[in-house]
Amino acid sequence: MNIKKILILFAVSLLMMAFKSDKPAYRIFNTEGKDVKYGKMLEEMETADVVFFGELHNNPICHWLQIELTRDLYEKKDSAIMLGAEMFEADNQLILNEYIEGKISEKNYKKEAKLWPNYATDYAPLVEFAKEHQIPFIATNIPRRYASVVYSKGFEGLDSLSAEARSYIAPLPVDYDPELKGYRSMLEEMKGMGHANDNLPKAQAIKDATMAYSIAGALEKGTLFIHYNGTYHSNDYEGIIWYLNNYKPGLKIVSIASVEQEDIENLEEEYKNKADYIIVIPDRMTKTH
Repeated sequence: MNIKKILILFAVSLLMMAFKSDKPAYRIFNTEGKDVKYGKMLEEMETADVVFFGELHNNPICHWLQIELTRDLYEKKDSAIMLGAEMFEADNQLILNEYIEGKISEKNYKKEAKLWPNYATDYAPLVEFAKEHQIPFIATNIPRRYASVVYSKGFEGLDSLSAEARSYIAPLPVDYDPELKGYRSMLEEMKGMGHANDNLPKAQAIKDATMAYSIAGALEKGTLFIHYNGTYHSNDYEGIIWYLNNYKPGLKIVSIASVEQEDIENLEEEYKNKADYIIVIPDRMTKTH
């Protein structure tokens, strides 16, 4: 073996050692578990009608990637995007609009809107980006008090609400399939913990249906809708996606799921087919709350 080949092999060995000693904060895989680059994922999203970013609520990598993805898609779509999130309830739409449009102060917005405890670190960057660029931001979720009604009384509990109250909810009655994997697993898990309430997945379903209905109603031709939600709301192409496909068939939907693994070198078998793209993050990642 000549000296040139020896030097090449030595360089390759050093490079491989460097990669092995690196500590990446995340990796992206497609639904089949093949490694995918961020730019490739972005290219497909550019042609979508709706992008679902399924997050882990307390994971800083998810939240950093959300704002980065939003910035990049804003550029690629020449500003033709709109945003929506589980973290904002439909009856707060007016307050959210007034803040983004600069009609009310940040102080009053924070005082009157029902903001999540981790808003400042995790969701404020998205809202401030929307405010800076005057991007529509849809409060898609059902008011939590009405989801609680379903948890206590089932879907029937919503029938006694006023017309104004029902305007913040997907049209009743909503379709409900208890055999969908997400709802079935939720019920089985809670029963295993001794919390046997058959209405729990129904409360989840009314959230999913309302978010889907909010998205369907806000969609504009040629504008990309980016929705941020807990990953369990869109995993396995169920939840919000299942309802959105019912409300508005034929959309091009691209989904992201987020998972944590001890080793992020390869996607674990159980997470394949969770979404079009799966973001894998080390399970020792720090938390935002």
